[in-house]
Amino acid sequence: MTTGARESPGVVLMEDAATGVSLSVHDGVATVCYHQPHSPVNTLNTRVGPIFEQIFARIEQDASIVGAMLVSGKSDTWIAGADIEELRRVTTSAEGEALSRGGQLLLNRLAAMPKPVVAAIHGAALGGGLEIALACRYRIATDHPKTVLALPEVQLGLLPGAGGTQRLPRTVGLQAALDMILTGKNIRAKKAWQMGLVHELVHPSILHDVAVRRVRALARGDAMPARARTRGAREVLLEDNALGRQVVFHQAREAVLKKTRGQYPAPLAAIDAMRVGYRHGEEAGLREEARRFGELAISEVCRALVSIFFATTALKKDSGLAPGVAAEPVRVHKLGVLGAGFMGAGIATVAVQAGTVVRLKDSSLDRVAAGWRAVRDVLRERVKRRQITRLQMDDTLSLVGGTIDYSGFTNADLVIEAVFEELEVKHAVLREVQAVAPRAIFASNTSTIPIRDIAAAAVHADQVVGMHFFSPVHRMPLLEVIVTPETSAQTTATVVAYGRQLGKTVIVVRDGPGFYVNRILAPYINESGKLLDDGVSIEAIDEALVSFGFPVGPITLLDEVGLDIAGKSGPIMAAAFGERMRPSVTLQRVIESGRLGRKAKRGFYRYNEQGKRAGVDQGVYALTPASGARIAVTVEEIQRRTVLTMLNEAVRCLEDGIIRSPRDGDIGAVFGIGFPPFRGGPFRFLDALGAATVVTQLEELEARFPGRYEPATLLRANAASGERFHA
Repeated sequence: MTTGARESPGVVLMEDAATGVSLSVHDGVATVCYHQPHSPVNTLNTRVGPIFEQIFARIEQDASIVGAMLVSGKSDTWIAGADIEELRRVTTSAEGEALSRGGQLLLNRLAAMPKPVVAAIHGAALGGGLEIALACRYRIATDHPKTVLALPEVQLGLLPGAGGTQRLPRTVGLQAALDMILTGKNIRAKKAWQMGLVHELVHPSILHDVAVRRVRALARGDAMPARARTRGAREVLLEDNALGRQVVFHQAREAVLKKTRGQYPAPLAAIDAMRVGYRHGEEAGLREEARRFGELAISEVCRALVSIFFATTALKKDSGLAPGVAAEPVRVHKLGVLGAGFMGAGIATVAVQAGTVVRLKDSSLDRVAAGWRAVRDVLRERVKRRQITRLQMDDTLSLVGGTIDYSGFTNADLVIEAVFEELEVKHAVLREVQAVAPRAIFASNTSTIPIRDIAAAAVHADQVVGMHFFSPVHRMPLLEVIVTPETSAQTTATVVAYGRQLGKTVIVVRDGPGFYVNRILAPYINESGKLLDDGVSIEAIDEALVSFGFPVGPITLLDEVGLDIAGKSGPIMAAAFGERMRPSVTLQRVIESGRLGRKAKRGFYRYNEQGKRAGVDQGVYALTPASGARIAVTVEEIQRRTVLTMLNEAVRCLEDGIIRSPRDGDIGAVFGIGFPPFRGGPFRFLDALGAATVVTQLEELEARFPGRYEPATLLRANAASGERFHA
């Protein structure tokens, strides 16, 4: 796909090889092209600012230039925001404020240009990139799936720092701007046009030509064909007067506090900067924006979220192989999926959306049909949300076929089993697959059974690996790839590469009961159950852990995952790790009572016919050892007993070589079980608390509950030496 941005003839007036910024002119229209060298995307840094300043001055001073268009030299991105590496070097709030103020002054200069500048946008315009576009007089975007616009700074614990909190609401309206800034969500090109974020929508092939015409027309003072932004009565009522805006800001603040519990300061800071701009003018708003940016840039929340950003970026380039080991991954063209239930259908769903041909097998046609419908329903939802067209849905759905035998499996490159969590069943399907598709990689989606135990039935153990997806597959971003000593380098490289093709964040872990994510989750869940044994209420436990930052509490999580699954994994973990993994009496009794959780509308909570939760099932308390009145325990006690055992187990996993690094441990916990992102993951949180402090707290708990809190050896060593898990 080309937009013609780098093909237009013209005289090159300026070109800076170090930054990739150039200025050329053809028939009076200047083209400012940004094509950052040695980078797949254009990012903004302190080096490009002075070059843009020089170019703006040249455009203003050259009488032969009537106006300019700003384009990207990249094939599928415009400008993808600020260079986060520079942000990491900020050490004081004053430095952060100065960084923001510099960006604001540059874009104020752009906005005040007497000659028109048109933003010709193809690809992602994110963060500072969108802020640049907002400072241009006119914005044209291509109607292409890769063209998205967003201010995603809140996802890094920041607010837009180059004028976005002031220019966006004046462009699209206050409520639409709050929605964009507080969520950081992507806006597709058509939606951007409908809301007035861009003035015009064109096909990529004519972007350059249309931009040239618009520059000339603006220079002449002609009226533009921009679509007028429609404003409803509610918008007019709330946004065109100070009292109405006060209501909007109050509601936005209340919504943020309800969602984040005040643990993410950036959205609140953005609201305040926007409020100041409306009350005291744009310049006052810009000063507030810069001041808040400086404060946020050095906050622990920002540091934690930025660390997650860099970790996920690094994992995208990680082959999963040991240092010095190389192997070329095999391209997965065809995938076999065994089991058309919830997990199997979920795997098939993400695979067909990645363009893979899928053969879905189960024991009956009814089960296969149910799996196919589950795939269809996810795609229908995407059509409903206008993420894909009906034709794209039909084309995607045509990639999945069903069977009750192994027809169509012979030429599969990869087969993933998602059958019952019973070793004998997994052995049976492994033997069958290797008989009909001997060259295919066999991957198990088991959540707890060691892969080496499954591979014991294999003829080709080097082709057996674990691919542990998380539920629901199409929403959860993590994939654990589990390798045994027999797993070949090519098998590992192939499944890691394919996991990334599916859009997953992939961590490679060594084989062992529970692998990494479920191993650290087990003691956390078990300790929650032991709090129930002691007489603590279900609501108190869940509320305490949601207050800590988890998306749901541990008891709710059990209901969501399914108590039958917990019942199968519990004995495996207890057999492997003893007392610290032994399920509580309450958990065992609830599982034995036949409660399955939400899917059966009966678990720790009650559910109506539509599956909506309707409060705690008081009958559960009769199954607890403390069946009388509930006891009061502090939030801090609940959090300490549950979270510290998870942190300790994470260190044991690092100690045992289950995970390769603290980085992988943090990503696995954040993306796999919802460990609070603002805390950075277990290892960053341990660094924040201090190993010595954690060891002391664990020893206190171990004295009260022998066998459950003995500090990991590596944790004791770090406490003694003062060493951190992250540099």
